[in-house]
Amino acid sequence: MANLISFHDVAKHKCKNDCWILIHGKVYDISSFIDEHPGGDNVLLAVTGKDASTDFDDVNHSNEAKETMKKYCIGDVDKSTVPVTAKYIPPWEKEFTDETTKEETGNKMLVYLIPLLILGVAFFLRFYNNKQTS
Repeated sequence: MANLISFHDVAKHKCKNDCWILIHGKVYDISSFIDEHPGGDNVLLAVTGKDASTDFDDVNHSNEAKETMKKYCIGDVDKSTVPVTAKYIPPWEKEFTDETTKEETGNKMLVYLIPLLILGVAFFLRFYNNKQTS
């Protein structure tokens, strides 16, 4: 049976001589490895106290590095203790999921459409009146 470790306990170990990190639900005690890390110790210290899975995946580690990790694994994180973080979705990727968002977009369009409509009517009336007086 795997050792369950709370996220709070993982977050306590964040200094160079006592460093734990969380990657894909596994907790790693990398205290003895931190000086050997090819990217330097600052890279590892920067991801303590949070889920480092995304940071780990972004680097595209080799299979050898993934194998080396196994010897530093000390258990699994208790998923119920990991804080939920909202994933950032850029505005251009967002889909309209509720009516208030659609309504807000419609209101923003009206801010521009109403003045343009008034301007169009004003130009029409000016030219219409000029034709009648000529």
